[in-house]
Amino acid sequence: MANIKSAKKRILVNEVKAARNKAIKSKVKTAIKKVEAAIAAGDKEVAKAALKAATIEIDKATSKGVYHKNTSSRKISRLSIAVNKIA
Repeated sequence: MANIKSAKKRILVNEVKAARNKAIKSKVKTAIKKVEAAIAAGDKEVAKAALKAATIEIDKATSKGVYHKNTSSRKISRLSIAVNKIA
C-alpha cells in the first residue's frame, strides 16, 4: 500500500475511472449484442434501430476516451456491413 498522500489519491482516482470505463464498455457490448441478435433473427428493421443505438453508445465511449477513434470506427463499420447484408 502507498504511504504518500498523493499516491493514495491516485489509487482512489484510478479506481473511480476504471469503474466508469468498465460501465461504459459494458453498455457498448450490450448494444452490440442487441444488434447481433437482431441480425441472427433476420429482422432488418430491428437491426437498423439497434445499430443506431449502438452507434450512439460507441460514439459516446469514444468521446469520453474509453475507445480510440479507429476502434470505434471499426466496430461501427463491421456492424453496419452485417446489418446491410440482411436480405
